[in-house]
Amino acid sequence: MAKSKESKDFLRRIVEEDLKSGKYKEIVTRFPPEPNGFPHIGHAKSISINFGIAKDYNGKCHLRMDDTNPTTEDTKYVQALQDAVEWLGFKWDGDVRYTSDYFDRLYGYAQDLIRMGKAYVDSLDEETMREYRGTVTSPGKRSEYANRSVEENLDLLERMKNGEFEEGAHVLRAKIDMTSPNMKMRDPLLYRIRHAHHYRAGDKWAIYPMYDFAHCLSDYIEGITHSFCTLEFENNRDIYDWVIDTLQLEPPRPYQYEFARLNINYTVMSKRKLLELVEKKVVNGWDDPRMPTIAGYRRRGYTPESILTFCEQIGIAKANSVVDVSQLEFCIRDDLNPKVPRVMCVMDPLKVTITNYEGREEIDASYYPHDVPKEGSRKLPFAKEIYINREDFSENPPKGYFRLTPEQPVRLKYAYIITCKEVIKDENGNIVEIKVEYAPDSKSGSDTSGIKVKSAIQWVEGESAKKVEVRLYDRLFKVEAPQGIEDINPDSLKVVKDALIEPAVITEKPDERFQFEREGYFYADPVDYSDDAPVFNKIVSLKDSWAKKTKKPEKQKQEVKPQPKKKAQIDGEVAPMSAKEQALYERYTKELKLNNTVAEMLARDAKLSVFFDEAIAVHNSPVNIANLVANDVSRELKTKEIAKLQFTPAQVAALVKMIDDETISTKIAKEVFEAMATEGADPVVYVEAKGLKQISDPAEILPIIDEVIAKNPENVQKYKEGNNKLFGFFVGQVLKATGGKANPKVVNELVKQQLEA
Repeated sequence: MAKSKESKDFLRRIVEEDLKSGKYKEIVTRFPPEPNGFPHIGHAKSISINFGIAKDYNGKCHLRMDDTNPTTEDTKYVQALQDAVEWLGFKWDGDVRYTSDYFDRLYGYAQDLIRMGKAYVDSLDEETMREYRGTVTSPGKRSEYANRSVEENLDLLERMKNGEFEEGAHVLRAKIDMTSPNMKMRDPLLYRIRHAHHYRAGDKWAIYPMYDFAHCLSDYIEGITHSFCTLEFENNRDIYDWVIDTLQLEPPRPYQYEFARLNINYTVMSKRKLLELVEKKVVNGWDDPRMPTIAGYRRRGYTPESILTFCEQIGIAKANSVVDVSQLEFCIRDDLNPKVPRVMCVMDPLKVTITNYEGREEIDASYYPHDVPKEGSRKLPFAKEIYINREDFSENPPKGYFRLTPEQPVRLKYAYIITCKEVIKDENGNIVEIKVEYAPDSKSGSDTSGIKVKSAIQWVEGESAKKVEVRLYDRLFKVEAPQGIEDINPDSLKVVKDALIEPAVITEKPDERFQFEREGYFYADPVDYSDDAPVFNKIVSLKDSWAKKTKKPEKQKQEVKPQPKKKAQIDGEVAPMSAKEQALYERYTKELKLNNTVAEMLARDAKLSVFFDEAIAVHNSPVNIANLVANDVSRELKTKEIAKLQFTPAQVAALVKMIDDETISTKIAKEVFEAMATEGADPVVYVEAKGLKQISDPAEILPIIDEVIAKNPENVQKYKEGNNKLFGFFVGQVLKATGGKANPKVVNELVKQQLEA
């Protein structure tokens, strides 16, 4: 089981009790959205609950489209829902299911209720029906049409189905109790007339079932055991049980359980209101990065891991509450911090000329700070003309300003110390250039200048820097409890057209997500990005800037940030390594060429160093094995002894060998390691049994590429007309068609070859 006894939520406790009592042999859950809009962050919680519980108890989870309203549903929403589930990392059992698959059976159940005297066709007009329903303090009154005979009801229902009546002329109602304190039980509607084309059923039906009738029976038909719903369906549970019990369906039968829905401040979750934003073009579609849709978060640059972590952190409760959106923002920061490269991007460029510098050079710079155990560096071009952020120079600095001023030198990060010598202004008094001198003996890592500076600023070299568009996204709404368009934040999007970024970001593409130093986390827009016109979306700032905007002096809660694990300290300073640790460190860095931080981490931890040495004795790939040990194995060893690990050093070596040989992708490797850690799976056997081997044979990939190209002639034409950003679309479609198993390098080469043929 995935969760410890102490951390199990009430839904998992119900499931465990049902398994223990023998009520069910296998757990079957379902995620049953209505395909009338793109799924939002609230759906992510439901997805994580339904698929997560099924996974935890070795059960199944179905994906079912609740497509009973033909006037609002569309295949694009079906696709968006499938994409969301897959992107979050879940797989549904079997094919996608549809309530419309069961229309014939549901109609049969309706006829059964009529024959039992438990349903009737009502012909009251809508206003009278509402009046007869009564109030919460007064009983309702049953329609005189409830006395129709079984034969008449069956005949009317058949004619309703065949389209003989206008919409609103008749409805089918359950005959339950017009005096029930639960208003939902006062003869609820089961079917209504709709003369509308259904995107799957066509024009066969002129009547469509109501949610309360279709949902419980669809669950029963599919063998669902636990129907998890949000709290607004609590009163509907009585109908759920009534329909199944009245029809006397053979066991086992499903039961409904409710949990608190996800509400987030500064956010609207109503699909009606989200649709309004799209239709009135307040946003640029359902996947606008400001939208709380899963597609919006995905395009903005959020990761599946961050959203699932957020869902896990907020937990499963029985009472509704509002979650602070800063908690979601914290989750993406926390996820990206140890993963993404740090690079320099100048948002508001100011020209700087170094008057005493001649020539060009390349400066080595790591992509990662010392506390992130990852490898990777780039060459920063450096020359006479550079650009800095305009805010990093002040002619009349305020108190506490530590960047460049006419009197105060500053370091160019990774490079030299510069001193301002002249300020050039235009005819309007605006600063257009700074002339400086550099200290040749002040280079980072070998500084002997003796010059003291208070800060280091970012910069880019003028000739090699790449111009990029940066989209600075903020919260879509300006108030904590927004009601609609009137509460839109006018500053939710600012576009910087002429930012300058260091060249390696575009030419070497070390990642698709980055930390722009001092600015925040950014993502290469998956739709609009191209190498010729790069576009980056701001995912989130480096810290919660809204806390200052909304701060209340007495009650302001500060975001709690996890502190990095500290090394052994003596009187507040890092303890020196022992002779044995120092020897290991020297061997790891000089002989095995490990990153300094990874080498120190392994050398200081005896368990990790022993594990690492045993692994590289099996497969000589020290850098890749070291990174896996420092990140993944160390995480397991935080709570376990080596003897209790589910995997061995030899198996870790075997996993890395499969990555090195390109037998599997690094993405698949994560899945394999998880199986090793939780199930004790042998990596080679697991990959073989699950069919996870990476496909690199062009003969297997080319037919898939040809099929994707054949299905998208319009996009092929646009690509050939110069829309190069569609290249990523074709690659993505091929990878999706192969379940992510195709070798991305091979796919890129073959797609380019086929498109340009």
